[in-house]
Amino acid sequence: MRDGADAYAAPHGHPQARDRDESRPATSGRRWRMMKPLPPEHPMLAPVQLRRDLIADGYTDRAIARLVDAKVLKKLRHGAYVAHDAWEALDHEGRHGLTARAVVKAGKTDLVLSHVSSLPDWGAPMWGLDLSVVHVTRTDHKAGRREAGVKQHRGLLMPDDTTARNGVRITSPERTLIELTTMADLEQCLVVWNHFVHKKLTTIDRVNSRYRALSTGPRSSMEHWPDTLTTELLLRLADGRIETVGESRTQCLFWKQRLPKPVPQYEMRDADGNFLGRVDFAWPEHKVFLEFDGRVKYEKYLREGETAADAVIREKRREERICERTGWRCIRITWADLAYPERTAMRIRNFLFASTATA
Repeated sequence: MRDGADAYAAPHGHPQARDRDESRPATSGRRWRMMKPLPPEHPMLAPVQLRRDLIADGYTDRAIARLVDAKVLKKLRHGAYVAHDAWEALDHEGRHGLTARAVVKAGKTDLVLSHVSSLPDWGAPMWGLDLSVVHVTRTDHKAGRREAGVKQHRGLLMPDDTTARNGVRITSPERTLIELTTMADLEQCLVVWNHFVHKKLTTIDRVNSRYRALSTGPRSSMEHWPDTLTTELLLRLADGRIETVGESRTQCLFWKQRLPKPVPQYEMRDADGNFLGRVDFAWPEHKVFLEFDGRVKYEKYLREGETAADAVIREKRREERICERTGWRCIRITWADLAYPERTAMRIRNFLFASTATA
């Protein structure tokens, strides 16, 4: 059983941003609700130092190299450095976000973090996505120069397509989700789309509205949208009730394997209507519910003084109580099961069929 994740109205904007400030309502009167911005001391926001600045401060190339060898500085990319301790404190996604900042700082023109590279600042999961290349969009609409590890896009950015967050300009939730479909597969995209909608960063209606505007507008407003079928499908599949990466991947498995569509975050009640808890997915017509067993579930919802093992036991007892008081059956799957979708789907299908046959 879990409560809905908190969402925040984040009054954060760059004072010199020329796009929409998150702290003010948009012209439509709506206001984005989003996760809190990163605190200034977060390692992803560590100052990026360019070679030209270090040279201006009196360092030589040899001195800079010595600082890198001594693990005082970390070379992010050609001519860009950051404190080594900050780099070491970050995970793979955070390192991508920090490297992206180096690209923006070293850029010869105004750049906006876009596509996958806007995700770290939205706090979005980046499961399975290629983080080897930083994606930025130019604001001058000119063709970008090619350089290792960087992809410059030149799609026309409308006023509502960008915002300032954590001191850098990034694409809006709607633009980010649409762009992601041009570079990632359905499962990778669904993980991100569900997260954005669950966290109330946007709505499917707003994404759909922006997508329709891009699809029907002048060609100059579209950089390249090659996979419209994926976008159309995601507009139908994305569901803000789905909370985690594991649940999103499980949802994708249901769809790809043509399993009956379940109800996400289903409220279980006994014969007297007493609330027993919420389950990840349920098929009421089969009296079956499914729980995705991910480590994050137990770590995220630990109670004070409780270990992960205690949480597992509590979860098992909750499941037993629900089954005893409702007569339903439970099936559990794990990360390992997702690696074998056909086999897992057969197991679920047999489970549903058996429950119907014995009803």
